[in-house]
Amino acid sequence: MSASLLRKGLELLETAAGKWAAGHQPGLSSPQQRPRKAPKRRKAARGPGRDKTTVKGKVTKSAIEEYRKHQAVDHLKKNLQYMTKSRFTADKTITQQVLNHNRGRKSRDRPPEKPKKKSEGTVFTEEDFRKFEREYFGRAGTV
Repeated sequence: MSASLLRKGLELLETAAGKWAAGHQPGLSSPQQRPRKAPKRRKAARGPGRDKTTVKGKVTKSAIEEYRKHQAVDHLKKNLQYMTKSRFTADKTITQQVLNHNRGRKSRDRPPEKPKKKSEGTVFTEEDFRKFEREYFGRAGTV
């Protein structure tokens, strides 16, 4: 409990007990004759500069300013203006390299590979086939 609440409670008890037991004090009927309490001192009104206790030299920051500072900024318009003003176009090979580099490793991101063409001709000749027949089946090659 605070000291001021205690004092107020004791004063109320004294005034209530005094009225019931002894009645009122003689000679102190008017409010001007009663003893006065010392006036309470008010705390100095704090100005806008002294709203918080801070470390020396530290500046208090506004939460709104911090929120705005960390907001995502859209650079689309500036980038589009920059891109449309410049007339430089990169080679197709360079753009293809950049696109390939930026693609992921997932199979859906990779372009389909072109199947390699197989040659129609064979490596073996008719003579090789006859020789194989003679070695494997015996003399089946001669009719």
